[in-house]
Amino acid sequence: MLISLTVGKVDAGVAVLLTEDKRLIEFPSILLPPSITSGSVVDINVARNTQSEIAAQKSFTALQDSILNTYGLASPSPPVIRCRNATQTSVVLEWDAINLATADLRSLTLYRNGAKAGVIPQDKGIQATKVSGLAVDTEYTFHLMLRTSAGQYSSEKLVVKTHKMTDLSGITVTPGALPAPLRESLAGAVDRIGAKIADTVRIDTTHFVCTEGRGHQWERAVEMNIPIVRPEWVEGCEREGRIVGVRGYYLDADPKLRQVGQGVAMQQQPQQRPQHMQRNESNQAMPIRQQQQPQQSPPAQVSNSQLPPPTPSPRPSTGGSEPPPPLPAKDTPAAPEPVSPDEESDDARQHGRAEGREEDAPVSPISDATEGAPKESRTASTDEKEEPETPGSFSTVQL
Repeated sequence: MLISLTVGKVDAGVAVLLTEDKRLIEFPSILLPPSITSGSVVDINVARNTQSEIAAQKSFTALQDSILNTYGLASPSPPVIRCRNATQTSVVLEWDAINLATADLRSLTLYRNGAKAGVIPQDKGIQATKVSGLAVDTEYTFHLMLRTSAGQYSSEKLVVKTHKMTDLSGITVTPGALPAPLRESLAGAVDRIGAKIADTVRIDTTHFVCTEGRGHQWERAVEMNIPIVRPEWVEGCEREGRIVGVRGYYLDADPKLRQVGQGVAMQQQPQQRPQHMQRNESNQAMPIRQQQQPQQSPPAQVSNSQLPPPTPSPRPSTGGSEPPPPLPAKDTPAAPEPVSPDEESDDARQHGRAEGREEDAPVSPISDATEGAPKESRTASTDEKEEPETPGSFSTVQL
């Protein structure tokens, strides 16, 4: 199709063309011949390029398919979390590499028991973390929340239970500078308690065992704040059957700070018991009355010359009992002094109380035999019961 147009005005970028019916058309001046001026007539041939249209359509369709396959079919994957190691107070969690597909990462957050525990940085490609400060023998629930430009994706909930004090399977030991015999004995002790040995310091390393603080692994343990202990710590755990404190097993710690547990104390107890409990056992074998009564020294013997003269008392006559033998001439007491009525009443009251006690006491052959005996013989029987004697009177046993 051929069209004739008249140039009306030519500028640096646009030229104004006039049709035969006086319509204005803005046309790029760069497409016109260089010698065109105002009033010139130009012929323009207009035709449809079908091949170019088909090529453009194919290119557009391929672009749409690429966008669909890239952004429409692939999406970020939810993170997969698992437990790598658990101890009495800590848990080491790990997960696979995060698949973001075509989305952009916003954040990766760890939740513990439904509460936010912390944000995990992803600029260094971290795929594990350690959660410390947990309670002993307690269950915890963990899950990851992935936030991307394509949406949020949550992992499955993971239930982890911390170990008991007697469960030593969570201990992971990394040996450092050790002599060959100690290294072999350490490997045997670790195997017996059910723990693990790691050649290098890792995130799940719980203790670094060595006798000298040197080496690259020792520096990493110091940097990661891992307890550095002596090999005796593993032996202490094996001996006690439980995890023991590390305070007394540091390289520069005093061995006196190492506490002996129940197992060793019970082994030492039978050896110390005969020495410390000998007196208690002897006291337990004695009657209770003898333990309560203080030890009394035997009374000093007093000669007859130092004793005051006895006061004679009336001796009731009994049928069938013989009178006591007469006293020697040198020990014959002086004449009895007259007794006042008040003193006689006091003696009567005391004699009445004594008879009351004898009536309340159970009858025995000894009391029947001494019932009709003189006062001196009754005094001798009461001396066997350790009763105090009345001043001014003497028993035949003492004489």
